[in-house]
Amino acid sequence: MTDKQLQAASGLQLWQWRQRAIAGAMASHVSPNEVDWLLLEVAELDRLALRLESFKDWPEIPMSLPLEDLDQLWQRRLNEHLPVQYIAGVTPWRNFQLAVSNAVLIPRPETESLIDLTVAAATNSGAAPFLQSGHWADLGTGSGAIALGLADALPKATIHAVDYSPAALAIAQLNAHNAGLDHQIHFYQGSWWEPLASMKGQFSGMVSNPPYIPTSTVATLQPEVVKHEPHLALDGGADGLDCIRQLIDISPDYLRPGGVWLIEMMAGQADIVKKLLQKQGSYCNIQIHQDLAGIERFAVAYVSAEI
Repeated sequence: MTDKQLQAASGLQLWQWRQRAIAGAMASHVSPNEVDWLLLEVAELDRLALRLESFKDWPEIPMSLPLEDLDQLWQRRLNEHLPVQYIAGVTPWRNFQLAVSNAVLIPRPETESLIDLTVAAATNSGAAPFLQSGHWADLGTGSGAIALGLADALPKATIHAVDYSPAALAIAQLNAHNAGLDHQIHFYQGSWWEPLASMKGQFSGMVSNPPYIPTSTVATLQPEVVKHEPHLALDGGADGLDCIRQLIDISPDYLRPGGVWLIEMMAGQADIVKKLLQKQGSYCNIQIHQDLAGIERFAVAYVSAEI
């Protein structure tokens, strides 16, 4: 909210809007919790004031947008399935508040595990010392979430974040600036490794949450996703593995021997991803990890020292 000119509404106006919004949410099978989450983001309220409804008597409450605009956006949430994160313009992820727009996927909590797996790979007893430093790539950075997570977890590393979308890169750069990590992250527009061609063989690691939804499945996703999130970041081709295949095939040219390769994938893809990594011939110590729901969602592999 700091970059926006503050508007204001009376506590009574906001209380009345909240009552209507909660009723609308329940009628539209949307979680009423979204209303309070949104109010915490766009109005200068705290959880206690919301829970006790003590704000009802406040003469004025600063907001980051006029109440009329908030109401119009909320109606789009109910009628057009506009994600509440896009209404607020932010979403929490790890210890960050990330700016988001419909130019980027909304970062999911599951993806936070990629950072935890990276830290584990970089710090285990047999890990090469360079894994905690050197150059790391976040390919398909979107909002910049993974790049920020890497920079925060690996303060000695330099992060190179790539995205095909200039609009996504603008969001990612804003998030890096807001987090005070822009000195540690370099941004590039292009496809996967292409902008980093001059650095072949120099990377300690690569982390990616690539498009992995089969084309025929995209249209069956939640309306919030299908109607509003960028399909470029969702559609992984006929079997969902087009981008993952490319990352498997090309990454050994860019990673140092002993470097680590980490991706997120869809439920049901783990076996074939493991086979593709084995068939490529450059990887060793291939691992599949589950998310918190027990779904095999992450693949980790190391580049063999012999290549």
